[in-house]
Parts: sequence; structure tokens; C-alpha cells
Amino acid sequence: MKIDKNIIKELTDYLNEFNLTEIEYTDKDTKIKVSKSTLPSANQFVNSSSNPSSGNVTARDLSKVITGTKVTSPIIGTAYHALEPGAKKFIEVGKKIKKGDTVMIVEAMKTMNHVPSTADGVVKEICVEDGQPVEFGQTIIILD
Repeated sequence: MKIDKNIIKELTDYLNEFNLTEIEYTDKDTKIKVSKSTLPSANQFVNSSSNPSSGNVTARDLSKVITGTKVTSPIIGTAYHALEPGAKKFIEVGKKIKKGDTVMIVEAMKTMNHVPSTADGVVKEICVEDGQPVEFGQTIIILD
């Protein structure tokens, strides 16, 4: 089987142009899937969280970034902070929540899916904006 590199190149261009993480092409008996990682590499992580005063990342800076319990999106879709526009938000930074409380809604294929908290805690950070697309496994909030 000969692989057409032009198709792969074109699919890769679509990934970048439309800000996709994965695309699949099927033609008769040929199936090509092109994807890219949504996780930052170690170098990107270090550069994005460097200390502006010294330009270096300390162990203390890294521990601040990664401490806490992460609640992730169970599906791909659009995240919403409230039941409807203008309604009270499910969570706020500093609010104490219990395991099972709804933290967000992720809409997928016109279905509103409530995302429950996986642990008790206090909301430390909300990682996605209202109406922002989310990926499966993407951290949506961090709890203390």
C-alpha cells in the first residue's frame, strides 16, 4: 500500500487552520487519522509558567501550579457555567462544593450533560470560560 503524503499534509493543514486536535479521512479501503497532542510539552509548560522576576521556574512555582484536585470534562463539547445565560453560576472561585455537585454543563449534540464534582473541596480555579469548547479529559476546574 502506498500512502499519499499530500493527503496527510492537507489533513495536517486543516488541523492547524481550524484549530482541531484530530481529523480522519476515509476513502474506500483507506483510512487516515491525523491528530496532535493537546497537552503542552515540558518546554512549553516551563516557559508559560516562568517567574517574570527571575525568568526561571522554581520547584515552589511548579508545586503551586499542579496542586489540587482536578475535575475534568467527561466528553467533548461546549462548557457552560450556568443553566442558561444570565442564570446563577454553578460554582465560583472560593466556593465550597461537595462530591457530586454540578460544576458545569457540557453541551454535546444538543444534549446538556451535567458534570459532577469528583471530590469535596473549595474551588481554587475555573480553567475554562463560559461557552468555551472543551476536550475529553481537559481540566475544567481545580479544587483545594
